[in-house]
Amino acid sequence: MSPIIFTEFQRQQLESNPNVMKVSDRSITYSPDFKLAAVKENLAGKGPHQIFTEKGFDMDIIGSKKPKECLKRWRETYDKYGKDGFYKERRGKGSTGRPSTNHLSAEDKLKKAEARIAYLEAELDFIKKLEELERQAKKKR
Repeated sequence: MSPIIFTEFQRQQLESNPNVMKVSDRSITYSPDFKLAAVKENLAGKGPHQIFTEKGFDMDIIGSKKPKECLKRWRETYDKYGKDGFYKERRGKGSTGRPSTNHLSAEDKLKKAEARIAYLEAELDFIKKLEELERQAKKKR
């Protein structure tokens, strides 16, 4: 998040840009099409400031560091996920995270259940041994 806090006038001015999806007090959400176009132009040799200025952004409002920071982050996304990285949500419910159990076959569900049972049995054995050691320690006192 940026240390810059946008005024209401600045927010309206930024929101009027077709490359902006939304603006809060401290952040700007850019459109995926703009991000992709900016990365491609940057890879072709254009500088971050030039790209943002040509797309109608006022550097006095967004700050001089913002274009470079954004393009660095967007290039990493582009390198890692390709152009789909800008159109597909990778956070929250849309993320890949922990694999879903909804699509497991019966065999996979059985393997998962057996592994869980083995884990719980080992945990129970550990607790029993720990309790036995505690009893022995109390008897020695």
